[in-house]
Amino acid sequence: MRIKTTVFVVFLASLAVIAACGSDSGFSDHRPDPTQVSGIPPQASSPSVYIVPGTQLNPPNGDAFDDVFFQDYGVNPFIATEDLRFSTFGMDVDTASYTISRSYIRDGHLPPTDAVRVEEFVNYFRHDYPSPADGLRAYIDGARSRFGEDNKHLLRIGVAAHDVDFDERQPVALTFVIDVSGSMSMDNRLGLAKRSLERLVDQLTSRDQVGIVVYGSNARTVLEPTSSKRAILRAIDSLRPEGATNAEAGLSLGYRMATENFEEEKNNRVILISDGVANVGKTAHDSILRRIEREANNSITLTAIGVGMDNYNDVLMEQLANNGDGNYFYVDTDREARQLFTTDLIGLLEPVAMDAKVQVEFNPETVDRYRLIGYENRALDTDDFRDDSVDAGEVGAGHSVTALYEVRIKDRAEGSVATVSIRYREPGTGEIVERSAEVFMDELDRPFDWASPEFRFAATVAEFAEILRDSFWAQDGSLDDVLDEARWALSDMDAGEREDEFISIVRSAIRLSD
Repeated sequence: MRIKTTVFVVFLASLAVIAACGSDSGFSDHRPDPTQVSGIPPQASSPSVYIVPGTQLNPPNGDAFDDVFFQDYGVNPFIATEDLRFSTFGMDVDTASYTISRSYIRDGHLPPTDAVRVEEFVNYFRHDYPSPADGLRAYIDGARSRFGEDNKHLLRIGVAAHDVDFDERQPVALTFVIDVSGSMSMDNRLGLAKRSLERLVDQLTSRDQVGIVVYGSNARTVLEPTSSKRAILRAIDSLRPEGATNAEAGLSLGYRMATENFEEEKNNRVILISDGVANVGKTAHDSILRRIEREANNSITLTAIGVGMDNYNDVLMEQLANNGDGNYFYVDTDREARQLFTTDLIGLLEPVAMDAKVQVEFNPETVDRYRLIGYENRALDTDDFRDDSVDAGEVGAGHSVTALYEVRIKDRAEGSVATVSIRYREPGTGEIVERSAEVFMDELDRPFDWASPEFRFAATVAEFAEILRDSFWAQDGSLDDVLDEARWALSDMDAGEREDEFISIVRSAIRLSD
């Protein structure tokens, strides 16, 4: 059987806006009607696109544009269990929304509300789940909620992937596709991209190989696949900004190289590096996304990593990753690049689960209503859970996925609250694995203060994101409370650099909110 190939794309982008949005882009408010706190959430068939004020949108007909786009996927409402007891979504280890929002705050601006995706804030930070012996495992805990309305509980579902020692990982065959157009000189984008790739190459061994394609006005091969680090680093160092931006040509040539040099025993990936200002060739997103989806169906998947803020299209970045069965990250500093391409590298190079999904069946006897916090653009229909043709998320070695639910419990409820099931496909073998676990009232009904510090911190990060995105369910939320709770949780944790930095980000957001 042909091994699942992963295309790892560093697509630092603003390629094109979604054609379905037409020219009616703007600040649409997709918050739920406060009088409708139950029922099935509306489908975001034509969500709005946020454009940074002062920019203009070209017609979505394939023309180039140089704006910054974010998409409003709405905010999940509460669902009555008597209407729908199943909640289903694709797993998501993306973190780009947090780092993009952090960049805004560092630059002295609150992020656009549509730039904030709660699950990507929560999943940016590490969690306290033990590594399973193989595949994926679900870990469930809960407590009474500290935030929002009274008499509400918070359920945390954590999914941890089996960790793999870096020396024991499968060898890789990487294809770098690097945008060297003139716009890549902005904000030191090409410089950051080159330093990021150099960090990645430093982690490779003689078992691995790298090929390099670049594109400006046209695409060309710079380096045929090789295992020579010296040749790879020399080729990276030689790159200079030049010409216009033909992203479609670069992707096509990169996929061609990856396909022609496919090696059964290796993990084959493409790393595309660009700021995505597609202004020549096929600049409309449709043709690019169709190609990526087709290659994903042919066992080539894609992960998107972005840099830069001007001329940036978060909407397309997410679509690239989703259509390509991959993940989406954003690199804004050398420190972030170091974290991604050294500490977190094994999770990018070694997939553990493909098309990974979660389904929660709430017990109508104990649960009155529930709300999934985030994952609006990862929602699946109930029947999609066991439909293995439905695309879902990829989870890499050592990665974890966290989802939080707000739950309204019925009076004097006892017994089972919910059954949590996970389902995924193993890379290589293609075997489908499904596992389930049940959570009971005595595991959920405890004071927030008694929960683990990691649980409390995750809840606090989610509240921060809910406030930033102007969620109806956090309309009475306070950033000062977020700061206090985060500091208290971290005082009980072995906090790392990311967690400590969160405190300064919240402080800055408070100042910007005054």
